[in-house]
Amino acid sequence: MQLQRTVLTCLVTITLSACNFLTPRDQDSSITAPHPDSIIGHSVKKTNTKSTSPVISDDDIVSAVDGMAVDDKAIVESESDDVWQRIRQDLTIPRHTENGSVKSKIAWYAGKQEFLDRVADRATPYIYHIIGELEKRNMPLELALLPVVESAYQPLAHSPSRASGIWQFIASTGKRYGLKQNWWYDGRRDIVASTDAALNYLQTLHDMFDGNWLHALAAYNAGELNVARAIQRNQKAGKPTDFWSLQLPGETRGYIPSLLAVAEIVANPAKYKITLKAIPNKPYFAVIKIDSQIDLATAARLAGVGMDQITALNPGFTRWATDPDGPHHLLVPIENAQQFEQKLAALPASERMTWRQHQVKGGETLGQIARHYNTSVSALKQINHLQGNLIRVGQSLMVTAAGQPVDLDIPDTDSEKLKGLKTSGDGNKAIYTVRSGDNLWDISRNHGASVTQLCNWNGISKNTILRPGQKLTVWIKDDENASSEGFIPVAANVEQTTGDVNPNQQIEYTVREGDSLWLISRRFNVSVAQLCQWNQIPKGRILQPGQNLIIMMEV
Repeated sequence: MQLQRTVLTCLVTITLSACNFLTPRDQDSSITAPHPDSIIGHSVKKTNTKSTSPVISDDDIVSAVDGMAVDDKAIVESESDDVWQRIRQDLTIPRHTENGSVKSKIAWYAGKQEFLDRVADRATPYIYHIIGELEKRNMPLELALLPVVESAYQPLAHSPSRASGIWQFIASTGKRYGLKQNWWYDGRRDIVASTDAALNYLQTLHDMFDGNWLHALAAYNAGELNVARAIQRNQKAGKPTDFWSLQLPGETRGYIPSLLAVAEIVANPAKYKITLKAIPNKPYFAVIKIDSQIDLATAARLAGVGMDQITALNPGFTRWATDPDGPHHLLVPIENAQQFEQKLAALPASERMTWRQHQVKGGETLGQIARHYNTSVSALKQINHLQGNLIRVGQSLMVTAAGQPVDLDIPDTDSEKLKGLKTSGDGNKAIYTVRSGDNLWDISRNHGASVTQLCNWNGISKNTILRPGQKLTVWIKDDENASSEGFIPVAANVEQTTGDVNPNQQIEYTVREGDSLWLISRRFNVSVAQLCQWNQIPKGRILQPGQNLIIMMEV
């Protein structure tokens, strides 16, 4: 009777205010991860109607992570050094290994050692935080394995049904659980924010289905109304209402066995001849308040890490900088947190960003504005989504701001100002050949340097107008690869090709309105030349909305 009352209450509540539960996923995403990394079940989550959480604040994020680090200290010291052992010691959901569907999924995973290795590599930066959040809420640690089934722990994963992030939220559900989504930022990809939202959602479902985790997890995949109706149908027919007895979508019937199979593999890896790659049972990142917008390349430089590490820890930021309206925090590797905070505090506010707004004045043309800011007309058009050369008085344009704007009456160099500047850097010296359309800002970003560093290395000022064919010295860190054409390592004196990033995963990106090769290359930290090479298209090609592009990414 208690279960019947619960189901009826759920049905009344959901039906009155959530007619959209049975609609397809929102059409708002653009990346499809390939099989097997987009494995088994892409969720088709619908949501309850009430907004259960306000937008998550920076203070909430920082205090939550700080609190977790303190609360978990005893756990880290008393348990194994390995995250898998920590999970193994606290598995609580029955795994139903006698069930045929679960057996089939166990056999599938047991034959995928390489896949599980990749998942472990991807999970390493995130899973310790997720486990800590689950323990704080007294939730089953099996839920830390849910992203394996949902996304293979890929924060950039997008399902065909338009779900995004490691927890695979659709847009509407994400918004209801406080995940901000705009041009700059997608909270569904934010590791900390999306984890908080996912656990809130799962707790709501657990309460809704009277503490039954299999029902709650089925609802996370198929929607509350679908599960509630399936229970009601069985009740009316006098049938059992356990998960295995319900008539649910085929995807959901495979989704639960997949999670239980992963849990069984983690519980008994040796039994299935699987070796789980060790993941240190300690915090991987720290959450640092930044107070205002910052260029991600600048943040990487301050932290002393590669751009790939910053983007891996902060996949919620979808452009080259953080959202000007927040969230104003960044995740950085914990061993680099103190350095980042100190250098950020010492950084002048004017150097946080490499662009600013320019208001068009009467008589100005794109060519004049481009020369004034030491950039190209093409770059201005791409960054501002301009289809032609027509601009209007009063229009605001995003322009590069790597130093002072160019004064065309000032000579290219000033010998007095250049005296005493550092003309060498860390790593390997290389020569870059300037190409048509290049500017100091693009070259510096492509080589993980600041415009100031690039100018110092070459004895030029920030006002210098570059010429095609001009040679520039750049310094490449030992652990970084050159990612653009024109790069010549001095030691080898051999020109690199555009495919040298040695990627090991291919994803597909669907072009959206306003996209350009330049914007897409910045989003994925690759060069335009690489995009053109991978997709066999000319560099000047105009992209069409709906067009699919191949992007090679390291994982």
